[in-house]
Amino acid sequence: MKKEIIDHLGRTVEYEFPPKRIISLCPGITETLFAIGLENEVIGRTRYCIYPEKAKEVQAVAGTKDLQLEKVHAAKPDLIIMEKEENTKEMVETLSAFYPVYVAEVQTIDDAYRMMTDMGDLTDRQKEAASLVSDIQQAFTALPELPAARVAYVIWKKPYMVAGKDTYIYTLLQRIGFVTPFADSNDRYPVVTEEQFKEAQLDLVLLASEPYPFKEKQQIQFQELLPDSAIQLIDGEMFWYGVRMLESARYFKTYDFGV
Repeated sequence: MKKEIIDHLGRTVEYEFPPKRIISLCPGITETLFAIGLENEVIGRTRYCIYPEKAKEVQAVAGTKDLQLEKVHAAKPDLIIMEKEENTKEMVETLSAFYPVYVAEVQTIDDAYRMMTDMGDLTDRQKEAASLVSDIQQAFTALPELPAARVAYVIWKKPYMVAGKDTYIYTLLQRIGFVTPFADSNDRYPVVTEEQFKEAQLDLVLLASEPYPFKEKQQIQFQELLPDSAIQLIDGEMFWYGVRMLESARYFKTYDFGV
């Protein structure tokens, strides 16, 4: 049957319910769809959607910022799920000309809960989605509550970029108790110079493993730049939203932030 639903951008999406041929173009959402029992319905993904392992058996039809439109057409989806930050406006517009496209937007922990609940409503997996959200909420009660250290979460090099306001990463750092001075910027992922790092009086710098793969070499370079700050490598995948939040809660419970 036909169903209409409003996505996170306020767009009305009409599609065949429940969808049987889903393309997901956001890794965290793809992993979540598998977690709520849609492994048979997901028939297209990005090349970065590699979790769970079974997702690798699904045809890759895009990156998060680029499309292989002929592969999308060949997959014949009845629903495409995208995310505002992960995917581009041009991709949404291109695909919407051919298929129902639902766009999620996740900028906070509460947005992540909303996204998972909406994935259940969207695909007739309400019970599974509700159970997942409940499990994550319970797991998040065990997150550490650390001193209000001044923290920068670095995602990119040349130029250096950090997670700023209106990002899921920012709200997760807040939930742990950290203060993120670069959140004062108007940019969600502000560019930061070495001089600005020095001026920020940082207690802790977290160098993420993705999207830029920071290694020990960069850790040493930052320690030389900021001798009074703790410089830590951290698994960037633990800052994904969706079902990965269960693993994140366990990870952060034992992770030594060094502050």
